Amino acid sequence: MTDLLAELTTGTSVGVVGPEPLRAALAEALGDAWVHAGRVADAVWLPVRVDGPHVRIGPLVRPGVPGCDTCAERRWAANRPDHDGWAALCREFGDDPVDAPNPLVTPLTTHAVVEVVRDELARDDGRTVGAVLLLSLATGLITRHVLLPDPLCPDCANLPDDGPWVVRRRPLPKPDPATLRTTRLDGRWPDLAHSFVDSRTGVIASLSAGAPHGIPTAVARLGPPTSHESRHGYGRSRDFRSARLTAITEALERYGNHRPLGRRTAVTAPYTEVADRAVDPRTLGLYPDDWYDRPGFPFDRFDPDRPLAWVWGFSFGRSEPVLVPESYAYYGARTPAQDNRLVYECSNGCALGGCFEEAVLHGLLEVAERDAFLMTWYARMPVPELDLASARDKRIPVVAEFVRQRLGYTMTAYSITLEQRVPAVMVLGTDTLRRTDVPRHAFSAAAHPDPERALLTALIDAAAGIGRRMGAFDADKAARMLADPDEVREMSDHGLLYGHPGTADRLSFLGGSALSLPELRARTAWPVHHDLADDLAEAVRRYTDSGLDVIAVETTTPEHRAGGFAAAKVVVPGTLSMTFGHRHRRTHGLPRLHTVPRLLGHHPGPLNPHPHPFP
Repeated sequence: MTDLLAELTTGTSVGVVGPEPLRAALAEALGDAWVHAGRVADAVWLPVRVDGPHVRIGPLVRPGVPGCDTCAERRWAANRPDHDGWAALCREFGDDPVDAPNPLVTPLTTHAVVEVVRDELARDDGRTVGAVLLLSLATGLITRHVLLPDPLCPDCANLPDDGPWVVRRRPLPKPDPATLRTTRLDGRWPDLAHSFVDSRTGVIASLSAGAPHGIPTAVARLGPPTSHESRHGYGRSRDFRSARLTAITEALERYGNHRPLGRRTAVTAPYTEVADRAVDPRTLGLYPDDWYDRPGFPFDRFDPDRPLAWVWGFSFGRSEPVLVPESYAYYGARTPAQDNRLVYECSNGCALGGCFEEAVLHGLLEVAERDAFLMTWYARMPVPELDLASARDKRIPVVAEFVRQRLGYTMTAYSITLEQRVPAVMVLGTDTLRRTDVPRHAFSAAAHPDPERALLTALIDAAAGIGRRMGAFDADKAARMLADPDEVREMSDHGLLYGHPGTADRLSFLGGSALSLPELRARTAWPVHHDLADDLAEAVRRYTDSGLDVIAVETTTPEHRAGGFAAAKVVVPGTLSMTFGHRHRRTHGLPRLHTVPRLLGHHPGPLNPHPHPFP
């Protein structure tokens, strides 16, 4: 870049948000004409802002280039652990309470700030291009914090309108036929951590890892640690590097799922006006009509004549663009003007990949996992128990034995594979010591073309979940939920409930027969492919052949693209969507709950009335 000090003569200025002595010192050093109080519009300028014990310098703001000081403010506000206190200060003193007297702004610290700003303006390497410098007024330490533009920034963002698009087949060679990825992430670990993880300006506020119960586990937090656990990304693996990578990618996936960040929703219309090119919300699972009259029920009846917000997706079954209700594609809060809340929705079918097709494939596998788990539960299907000793991958029996010896739980696995023959497994951990202060049961599930890959993933997830819950088991709360299922209100409540020994009878339908892993592999018979496009085509074909459509909405954000990722939300009308909170279950208007058990050779009865045990 050019010398910024020389560029001062062509309009670059320094905008100061802070005490007058700092503005005066910078004006004296650089010249009165180049130092302003606050933001500077339509010009190249360098923000200098006092924020408590720090001074923030940057990012360099250029007209028409995303990544301005407002972006930095928004990232800063989202990540700060004192978010509530800061909000109170803003209410008391206005949006910029930094003009209040600050005892740390002394002649010495002011001189330090001036010298840092002079140095930055004279540099060729542009440390404030896409970044913020943070100078501690207490220690003098200077740190650099990477800043990605905020796609919703009111000052510099310019999202395109959403519109119809199509997916065209293209070559997607894989580095290894056994993988379902187009690229390997291991070598990118330093870059990903540097680009996305920062306690001040990062998309991800923090990344931590540990193995308190022997399973390497990481958490990537989208905001302060006090944020709800469902907002964060979690990684559980055989090693810490893989766990951290998984946590980062899951956090990035969740980041793009709450609301549209890549395109601006442009279609609002009643279903009756767009029915020829839209998904019917009734095929996605609604609620019985009388539920809407319950006191405090948070959702609205579907009215085909009431306007809804719609986003564009691609139907693989119809090979054309289709409209999907925005509230199904994104599960964050929205205003009544945008949409009425039809149902509870979460991260069902959401995935991140090295390309859009990769994200779609993994989103479809998640749909398979959750649909299979809920179908097994609600229809109480006597699914076969898997023989762990039959695995070719000897890590499977080793992990199971590790959990038994280390944590005192036996691990039992079941094939929950449905009519599409996408291998799906459920794992049940049971406390063999019958302790009263730890959960009695723990569940997990996974789906993958290779049944053993699915099983190993589910075993590791179950082991990590057991370890995490052992020290936080609340037997009294579990007993209350056992007596009243409506007390199961949040995600963590489901696992807690089935920690109660009184739920054992609810699991008695499992294990109708035995099945070896080679037999499951033969029944599902997934071909080995060298191109990921062939894997995606295989998965889609298995669904369309069973009479179900596969619809993908691209949820890729600018931040995803900056990291070389793409994101998708996969919707398969007719399948069961995972919900948390017993009152939120979505089983109404889904005929497969009655037809699939018969198709698989089971005799369907009344739907299971109990809350599901998905962790």
